[in-house]
Amino acid sequence: MKTLMIFGSTHAIALAAGFALGIYLLPILTAPTAPTAAEIQAQSGAVQFSGQFRRDLKDSDFLHWGEGTVAIARRSIALTGRLAPGPDYKLYLSPEFVETKADFLRLKPRMARVGDVKTFDNFIVPVPENIDPATYNTVIVWCESFGQFITAAKYR
Repeated sequence: MKTLMIFGSTHAIALAAGFALGIYLLPILTAPTAPTAAEIQAQSGAVQFSGQFRRDLKDSDFLHWGEGTVAIARRSIALTGRLAPGPDYKLYLSPEFVETKADFLRLKPRMARVGDVKTFDNFIVPVPENIDPATYNTVIVWCESFGQFITAAKYR
């Protein structure tokens, strides 16, 4: 009986660890090719604003962070930098700077969801016609599946 309990416990732990590792690695394995610096540079002529993703924000940690320069144009938002890999990242524009999950949730009704972030080394996300980045001042990366703040940059 004791051997069966140990066997069951160790296998349950291994299954849980494998599941967690799969959730973390799947987005990395299935991510499309990141845009090159040249592709990001090509859109830089239309850039209206820029900001910096930093690792030292209040709710950023070793698993949830971003770093690099964010370029905001009327039709696209691009990052030259990196994000911690994860599932279901969404890009939002906010009327106020946000650096915590609580602030994000408080302001979410006033934010505009721009689109999906599918790459972790550089990205370009098209801005929908009905969203004007000039009416906001902060760009945010949020993990929708886990309700986790990743990073933000104030651009105005």
